Amino acid sequence: MTVVLALRCANGVVLASDSQITDPGRGLTYPAQKLHTLGRHAAWGGSGSRAVLYDVEQVFTAQPDAVLEAANVGHAIQERVLPILKHHYANFIGDVPGQETGGTPATYVLAAGYVGDAPFIIDIDPNGLIGHHEETGFQAVGSGAAMAQQAHALLAHFGMSERDVDYGVVAALRVLDALDASSPSVGGPMDFCRITPEGAHHLSAEEVDEARQHVTRWVELERRALDDLFS
Repeated sequence: MTVVLALRCANGVVLASDSQITDPGRGLTYPAQKLHTLGRHAAWGGSGSRAVLYDVEQVFTAQPDAVLEAANVGHAIQERVLPILKHHYANFIGDVPGQETGGTPATYVLAAGYVGDAPFIIDIDPNGLIGHHEETGFQAVGSGAAMAQQAHALLAHFGMSERDVDYGVVAALRVLDALDASSPSVGGPMDFCRITPEGAHHLSAEEVDEARQHVTRWVELERRALDDLFS
């Protein structure tokens, strides 16, 4: 199971993912990097076929400025992802003898960042359609997306879109940790990119550990509030 999510805050955007890859055809799980840079002010992640995502990574790495400087970032991303999807779908062998659970190479791409002072959260679905999620302030892709959406809804009353981006990092980590605890196919280490108009910063392992300490304190504060609820 894969989950990649984007969360908009008052002054930044957080892009986060787990790092566990599941290969049902071979019954394997293994770690892999799911978040990648997209120039200095954006990042992207994806779920689905690793072959498709590899080709997307090559294109985005070679052409980040062309994407972010385009008049329409969504169209620029779509123009680069769609031919890759078409190529792989056209050459996909759906029925492989002896492989009963190979699945289909359905691939989602989720990108987030800034163009000037304007944030964007854009996804491309397996049909090549563009989704814009700046207004809703949240989007998740991957087989764990539904659970991530539910977890985000349970945290909605904290108003992350009105808080500093550092709160968003902690909220995203809490969502991923909840999925890690409830699903054996979501696993760490968790990966984060903190994006503001000044630039995109991928968190180190030490910075993720620091954010997890804030999650622990947040949970403890909630526990105390609940203890006093009927006082």
